[in-house]
Amino acid sequence: MNLQQLEYIIALDNHRHFVKAAEACFVTQATLSMMIKKLEQELELVIFDRSKQPVIPTEAGKKVIGQARNMIRERQLMLALSKEVKTGIEGELKIGIIPTIAPYLLPLLLPAFLEKYQATRLKIREQTTEQLVQLLATDKIDVAIMATPLGEGNLKEIPVFYEEFKVFVAAPDRQLKKKYLLPEDLDINKLWLLEEGHCLRSQALNLCELQKKQAKAHNLDYETGSIESLLKITEITQGITIIPELATLGFNKKTKEKLRHFKPPVPVREISLVTYRHFAKEKMLEALRKEIIAAVKPYLSQHRKDNLVVKI
Repeated sequence: MNLQQLEYIIALDNHRHFVKAAEACFVTQATLSMMIKKLEQELELVIFDRSKQPVIPTEAGKKVIGQARNMIRERQLMLALSKEVKTGIEGELKIGIIPTIAPYLLPLLLPAFLEKYQATRLKIREQTTEQLVQLLATDKIDVAIMATPLGEGNLKEIPVFYEEFKVFVAAPDRQLKKKYLLPEDLDINKLWLLEEGHCLRSQALNLCELQKKQAKAHNLDYETGSIESLLKITEITQGITIIPELATLGFNKKTKEKLRHFKPPVPVREISLVTYRHFAKEKMLEALRKEIIAAVKPYLSQHRKDNLVVKI
């Protein structure tokens, strides 16, 4: 058994196709197949069911592949730790970020970070929370910027800031003209949310306990993963939506007049850096944490007493 064989079975598990896995490993299909077969013979078990298309791991194979991922990850961590000790904050950092944070945080963060850490190369991917957790599990990203807590025991969450939820009101209702609202003030029949799969949708549902309520059927069915599109459809339909604080930074005076605050305790979401527990690029991670805090601090409401906020 060698590390190369472990990399081959991981590649085949990722691609579920011998030709694609071989191309990803820069070897011929015959070489990849032969090396995987030798590993199976050494372990005296079948790792992949070749009778299925695409190929899939056997139950025993899933356990072997999981262990292989751990071994390759530990090797990568050791190499990263060695490099960081020698060179400090430089190298590549692969970052994942959820869509409801990316367009608002990145313009604040990137100019200063890239100027300060010119020896660091950032690779950024925008995905939903579920997809980012999977990318972390397969080592395709180093760290994710997302809303927490996640309830994943193998992940380490480092809270960075808390972002207030606000209500955007296009509806003409007199009750919604007051500056401070309660969740029960919101009419579910006028409320627009992001499509399934976005954590912001789940947080809004939890905040308003909407699962317990029954909405009338709209004559318009609209799904979007974009807060900007969500705001536009809310305007068109004279509805209501719930958005995070950073999403309001580009609002003009007229648009800001449609924002309402929740009465204390103010609902906030926790934004964290999420890594696997044995992440090695600690100096780079700490630099990212500090730069994010510095970037958002001038723009976020400062809630000094815990009893004035509630995490959603």
